[in-house]
Amino acid sequence: VLRIGCGASFATDRIDPAVELAERGELHYLVFECLAERTIAQAQLRKLQDPKQGYNELLEDRWYAVLPVCYRRGIKVITSMGAANPVSAMHRTCEIIKDLQMHSWKVAAVVGDDVLEYVMDNKERIEIMESGLKLSDIEGEVVSANAYLGAEPIVEALDRGAHIVITGRVADPSLFLAPMVYEFKWSLDDWDVLGKGQAAADMIECGGVVSGGFFA
Repeated sequence: VLRIGCGASFATDRIDPAVELAERGELHYLVFECLAERTIAQAQLRKLQDPKQGYNELLEDRWYAVLPVCYRRGIKVITSMGAANPVSAMHRTCEIIKDLQMHSWKVAAVVGDDVLEYVMDNKERIEIMESGLKLSDIEGEVVSANAYLGAEPIVEALDRGAHIVITGRVADPSLFLAPMVYEFKWSLDDWDVLGKGQAAADMIECGGVVSGGFFA
């Protein structure tokens, strides 16, 4: 049995339910999914103004609220709150866990999703899929370009002993699929179990939708 809780489904989601899940959910993992294309572009703009910024603006508030409970109950945490700057988010998280005296906990940052430099270096030959136009034909400034990473780097971080894994742009369900792959030792080419895990992961990530959130 593996119990995974969803602590957030968007950037400014409420914090109290995540704390309640950690306290009462008998969880093994708590996952905060906090990215969309708009939010990561906004994070890139903040990073341009300050190279140490670019991660989720509620990171500190969420960590101070939920990490003491997670530490006490041994709940690992996975999040895309790294947004445009997972490394800075990792450093800030390390400062917070030191402040909270969470001795021995390890933090990992997953990088590699930011492909803006590659895109801009190759804009003469990169085509926009929907129109067939070259990127160089598009007016305006490109501030964000990201590749969707999968579960694999998160699994690697867990395998290396991370208690908190902070990512940038990772496919939303992959944040939830990764602990399944890691805990159940699934092969990354076992498409049947990965497909089932992906379906479960998407339902956990969109839990409010599954339980009638759109109707409410």
